[in-house]
Amino acid sequence: MYSVLMNALLSSSPDYDALFKSLSWPEESWPETERVEALTAFIEGLGPLLADSIQFTEAKRRCVQEKIESVIWTKCLPFLSKISAEAAEGARCRESTAAACRLLSVCIPLCNEEVWRRAVCFVLPSFQLPEEELLGQGRLSVEVASEVLAALIPFLSADEALTLTTLSSALSSIRTLPDVLVSKITVRILLTLLSCCSGVRLKSILNVILDDLYSWHSTDRTPVVTERTLLCLTALSDHLLNPHSLPSSSSEPDPRLSLQFWRMVQDGLIHRDSVSRKRALYLLKRCAALSEEEGLNCPLSPSEEDDTLFKWVPDKSKLLREFWEDYALVMETLEENQVHVVRPVLNRIDMLIRTTVNDNQAPGQSLFHPSWLLCVYQRMFHSENKSLMREGVCHLLELQVLQQSAFALAFSQFIVGPFMDVLSETSLFHRSVGQNVGDCPELAVKLQVFMAAFFNSLPSESRGCVLLQLIQQLSSKHWCAVPLLFLSQALSNLQPSPLLEISGLTALREVLRCTMITHQVLLRGAAQCFLLNSALCLTVVSAVTLDDVFSFLMHFRADESLCRGTQLWNQLCTWLLDHEDSFKPRIMDGGCFAASSNTETVRAYVQDEILAYLRVPASTGQSERLPDPREADKLARAILLCVDMERSRTGAEISNNLQSLLSPLVDTLSRVSTNIYLPLRKSDKGLQLALRLFQLGAVPNRQVVGVQQEDSVMVAMEKVIFEHVVPVQDFILRRLCGELQELFDVERAELYVCVLKQLVVMCSSAPGHHNRIQQNGFPKLIKYSLMVLQEPSQQVPSVANQVSRAVAMASLAMVCGLMEEKLIVMRSETVAALQSLNDYFYSPVSSSSQRQACLGNVNKHLLKPQIEDYSIDLEAQGLLQQDWGRIAANFLRDQWICLNFLIKAVGIPESLAILKTSETLKAALSCSVEALALLPSDLVLPVLTFMETVLPELVHDEEALCVEAVNLSWELVQGLSTNAHDFWPALKGFISMAFHPKLLKLTHAQTPTLTAILKQIAMELMELSQSKSGVFGVLLQHCCHTWLPTDRGSGEPADAAFSSVFSHIDIVSEACVYGPVFRRDQRLIQDVQIYVERLGEKCAANVAVTSDNRDDQLPRTCILAFLSRLDPSNEQHEKLIEELVLDLLKKDNGISKSKVRYYSNSLQHRVKNRVWQTLLLLLPKLREEFVGTLVERVFEAGFCSNQASVKYLIEWMMILILFHYPQHMDSFWSCFNMDHEQTKTSVCTFLSVLVHFSVIIPHLKDKSVQLRKALDVILQSCFNHNFSVRLYALLALKRVWSLAENQAEEEADALGGLSSVIRACLNQAEAMQSTGNANKNWIRIQEHFFFGAFHPIRDYSVETIFYTFPSLSELADDEWIPTWKFEKLSCFSESPCFPLRNPAPDLNQLQPGDWIQQDRSEQDKEERWAEVQKKITPWRLGIQEQEAELQLVPPQRAARLGKLHGALLVVASLIDKPTNLGGLCRTCEIFGASALVLDSLRHVNDKHFQSLSVSSELWLPLLEVKPVELTDFLQVKKSEGYCIVGVEQTANSHSLQDYQFPEKTLLLLGNEREGIPANLLQMLDVCVEIPQQGVIRSLNVHVSAALLIWEYTRQHLTSAEINSKHQDDSSNKRSSERVKSACT
Repeated sequence: MYSVLMNALLSSSPDYDALFKSLSWPEESWPETERVEALTAFIEGLGPLLADSIQFTEAKRRCVQEKIESVIWTKCLPFLSKISAEAAEGARCRESTAAACRLLSVCIPLCNEEVWRRAVCFVLPSFQLPEEELLGQGRLSVEVASEVLAALIPFLSADEALTLTTLSSALSSIRTLPDVLVSKITVRILLTLLSCCSGVRLKSILNVILDDLYSWHSTDRTPVVTERTLLCLTALSDHLLNPHSLPSSSSEPDPRLSLQFWRMVQDGLIHRDSVSRKRALYLLKRCAALSEEEGLNCPLSPSEEDDTLFKWVPDKSKLLREFWEDYALVMETLEENQVHVVRPVLNRIDMLIRTTVNDNQAPGQSLFHPSWLLCVYQRMFHSENKSLMREGVCHLLELQVLQQSAFALAFSQFIVGPFMDVLSETSLFHRSVGQNVGDCPELAVKLQVFMAAFFNSLPSESRGCVLLQLIQQLSSKHWCAVPLLFLSQALSNLQPSPLLEISGLTALREVLRCTMITHQVLLRGAAQCFLLNSALCLTVVSAVTLDDVFSFLMHFRADESLCRGTQLWNQLCTWLLDHEDSFKPRIMDGGCFAASSNTETVRAYVQDEILAYLRVPASTGQSERLPDPREADKLARAILLCVDMERSRTGAEISNNLQSLLSPLVDTLSRVSTNIYLPLRKSDKGLQLALRLFQLGAVPNRQVVGVQQEDSVMVAMEKVIFEHVVPVQDFILRRLCGELQELFDVERAELYVCVLKQLVVMCSSAPGHHNRIQQNGFPKLIKYSLMVLQEPSQQVPSVANQVSRAVAMASLAMVCGLMEEKLIVMRSETVAALQSLNDYFYSPVSSSSQRQACLGNVNKHLLKPQIEDYSIDLEAQGLLQQDWGRIAANFLRDQWICLNFLIKAVGIPESLAILKTSETLKAALSCSVEALALLPSDLVLPVLTFMETVLPELVHDEEALCVEAVNLSWELVQGLSTNAHDFWPALKGFISMAFHPKLLKLTHAQTPTLTAILKQIAMELMELSQSKSGVFGVLLQHCCHTWLPTDRGSGEPADAAFSSVFSHIDIVSEACVYGPVFRRDQRLIQDVQIYVERLGEKCAANVAVTSDNRDDQLPRTCILAFLSRLDPSNEQHEKLIEELVLDLLKKDNGISKSKVRYYSNSLQHRVKNRVWQTLLLLLPKLREEFVGTLVERVFEAGFCSNQASVKYLIEWMMILILFHYPQHMDSFWSCFNMDHEQTKTSVCTFLSVLVHFSVIIPHLKDKSVQLRKALDVILQSCFNHNFSVRLYALLALKRVWSLAENQAEEEADALGGLSSVIRACLNQAEAMQSTGNANKNWIRIQEHFFFGAFHPIRDYSVETIFYTFPSLSELADDEWIPTWKFEKLSCFSESPCFPLRNPAPDLNQLQPGDWIQQDRSEQDKEERWAEVQKKITPWRLGIQEQEAELQLVPPQRAARLGKLHGALLVVASLIDKPTNLGGLCRTCEIFGASALVLDSLRHVNDKHFQSLSVSSELWLPLLEVKPVELTDFLQVKKSEGYCIVGVEQTANSHSLQDYQFPEKTLLLLGNEREGIPANLLQMLDVCVEIPQQGVIRSLNVHVSAALLIWEYTRQHLTSAEINSKHQDDSSNKRSSERVKSACT
């Protein structure tokens, strides 16, 4: 329309100046799009006129051209700058930009070349400067500049230099601009530039682009670079991979010939971004298709094998095509992220592998590079679905091809890289289906086999390098405990071979450091054991020195892995002995070897090290820090290994060898007290070494085998040291009594205290050596220390004073501790000294406070000393600044160690006799509460122990104070829950204090607050046990031992202790049903710990780690053992049993009556199962009268809906009750007379009891009558409408009838005429069950364990109730309690009527199952990959040559009806199914889309199309655009201001519910199977995703399109209604005003 009007206007010779002026706009305004388009049409119309010299003179032409140039510089470009500054208004800016660029493209041809060059130069800085600088200078934004440059590019053909400058700017901006702008640069600049070139110039530009992308990716191979380079390559694929545009010359820019191109593709296939993976796969498929079509060799010339990732040979075209089709199918299917979809295609991976293997084994060059297979596995490893990730790992572990040397080497870098990364995922190591608790996870087993086979397959020269890389990868990140454990185990199982040199030991040491962060101590220790085994098997002995070995061993902790007496220690000794002459000799100072020969023995090494260790420089007189204890640790371990190694030699004399070996140490110890010239550092090092020798030499108590032999070493060592106990003791006592006054002396005092304590313990345990310890030294030490503490406080605390106080308190704590263990004789002078110490703590001070008057010297603080001499050593200053808090805390803790001993040994001082004892104890408890607030949580144990003594004495008089003490203690213990080292001792101390026997006896009436607090804490302990196994077990063991001690006597004290159980019966009942439901990750840790424990002494960690029983089943086994020991003849025991039974039945009834439906293995199911297990255990202990009160409740439970395991237990309970108490048979028969609705299928429970009627009937009186009743009720159920009821009734009838027949033989006519009827009924029923599923179920129910092998009386045992029944009832295996757990408890009471183990083995030989189970064998069979959906390749659809574009002319019919069309343009050229196109056409017509674009208008005549379109094609404009034309079509629409929207999930996609559609929207729809092709993704301005909540990944394309079309219509329909409403309101207002005016 514009062109017609303008031609008419211009033909009338108008005033051009006036037209320019009228069509232009003010500089600061934002012109309407129509005005810009009008000016564009006007200038476009001027083009032919300017070329006509007749109409325009030269002057007039120049004037008009100046006007046009003015439009460019004063209107067009400023307007574009204004658009750039307000780019937030999307739709308006897009339309205005398109109009302005159209105007610019019309103006440029009418000006000289200098103008467009200036315009290009104006635009290019927008791609180089930061966005904020651009806008500040009035420049264009990148989005606008891209559109402007796209309009100017057609004019660049004349200037090659400017073309290259533009290309360079675009390529550099791709590297630096944000992701959202990269696709715009690629599409609007690069594609437009290529479309304007041809021939040699096109080839030149493509080469420039490819070289830039290759160079970028080769220097920066990151995911971001891969993503952007793939975007560019995919966008250019029509130019790069077009068989019609590229001749066969090798100089053409063919990416298939570039190694870097294929590296990009492989990086893209394993990219985290799904769009990048799609682009990479698109390029791969396109290259394969092009290679097949051209039939050319690729590469064109032979090259090195490793440098060629993609090959094509025409002679093997079919093989290659099938391989790459299968490969694409696998990669596409892996996008599904669902195991049930992916698993059928896994055998395609096997086909790919076989093809690759066969190809590589064929003579000549191989066609398939193994790296393509690695991409498949790495894609699976990156899956969001953990199950799919596990499938990938398991598939790789079972890959037989890796047993071939070439493939193993090709895969080696993948194994040490991505494969190791995925193995760090803990969830991979969960138990597989069918594995039991304590089994090694299936994946871990496969990993061990795989690692051994893989390293055996590697070329021998490569094994060491690959192993080193693998170990270094282990140390490069922080691994969780479980993966690190099983990887270490796999390494330890490698075939012994010399692979690791010193660099390998260094790498293993770094891995050891990684294990230290693991909270699970047992798993940490086990990993250390496996790593040491690996080192022993794989170290190149000749490449490492003995010093390297012992330095490496320093990193293995004695309390976690490497301790004496373990198999690991003995294995290490054997290894040292076997290789003693093979180690690399050390090079000493001066370059000489350590020994004259080139070998060094372990003994020679140790002797040299002892001499070097004790060789210290002369003392300088300055205070020195304590020597590094790690040196002593290293040397002590070397000495012990040397002695144990030599002991294993035949005839070796331990005592003499040890004497000669330790002679330098003995010499030092003998002179510590007498030689005043002996350097202090040498004395300290000697004491450190002696202490570590005894600490590391101790054999763990758990070790039994070979104890005597190992003890012989320690006996010999003690013999050597015993000779010098006196000088060492004299030296230490002298040092502790006044010589330690420097800051460094605090840690020195700790050493002396530890050594003295070790000497006392050693002498006390050795027969005949008690007198070697001088007892008279301890009273002197107490008196001196007390004198130091009693010194008046200094106004300015000095270092010497405060250090002396710290040393004095540490000495007193040591003496009190030894006396409490009865290792020091309590002589009269010692008692007197202790009384003086006790008086000190309770000495009064001048204060009005009664508490302070009694305990004035408790909780005294160390004062931080003031340093007057600033020349003091900087190290000492650091110690004062950093460690003084720890020193002060230890000082406070030591006070409570002393108080804890004194309150028991000495009691309250006699000097306080005038005061009430309770007041003194109250003051003491107040001080202990204060100490809890002052001390760090890990040092409160002595305070808790003190409170355990004091608290019971004050609970009646000072309940509030006791409550405060208990609450504060509990808070501190909870705070330690993440610190395993300190938590468990503190927890035990707290439970001993808070649940003291005297406190347990308290009733609510006596101490209501404290009793409530204790019950609350008990519940919180159970809650804490849900996340920290073993917590509740500590409480329960304490309580059970308190209520019923193992060594209990009889009489009043025992009954009094037991009576406290009634105040805490809730603890007992909760313990009966206790069982934490762990999270999946917590359950995994539990399973792995059980696995490690079951390794026994094979894993040294089980010996080294001091671990309590923290099994989550311990509370149940503990309480069941407690219940097993109850004596029904004891009234209190009987009362507890009956109260507990009622409480448990109440719990069961509560779950049954609740409306919460519970499922198999849910918490409710488990609780009910535990309830009935406990009731079965207690049944023999119940009184007959009490059972009579329970019968109805048991029968009532049978009517409830129960899981199978609970149902079997209830039925067993009924059978036992009727067996022992047959008088309740009438109550049982009455259950069959209940309301039919109530019985329904629950009658099966009672029919199951009748199946075992043979057990009950011998105890019944009127057997015939009872049999008749049984047959009556069974026959009624035989005709029930429910199949299950009929099946149970049939089985019961068969069993009861066999009893009736035997009875009838004894009693003539007992059953009368009923006999023939029942026989007929049974025969008919048997016949009905003879075919189909009915027959299968009939066989199964007869073979079921409950009706077959199980005997209710014979099989009554702990094993059956708690292990066999749960396992056969398909309860989760963490509900199975094996008998060995009861056997471990010494308090479990076994009786003949209730044996621990099942006497008959029948049940244990059965497999779990139920008769109603379906036959799974058919269900488990998986279909082959034939059912896997295969994707199409759009460029191979046989598209015809491009046809002339059809103009969009709206049908006249729609216009006549007044139908309006919106601006939404729907492009469906990629959809090929007529049904989808027909439905889409109907949707577009209904919602008023402007047009629908199809790939061919021939679809309109298809009957399937018409069946869904229902004539909508008659009312909707249709356009034909071929798929190959889509790129150009979308470019045109972009230029027209359309926003191109696609439905695709990307990192930057918008949710449909949040996205606001512009009015000019083009909706691009993808193919039904492939979606939007990768080469069109970058054309999208916006990606919209539809929110999903289901499992299926995608919607039908028509449904997706309908959702977007409706959302677009809803948004614009709503805005149109609002505008219409505003217009109506304005019109009404004007009408109203006219009416008012007329009236006036």
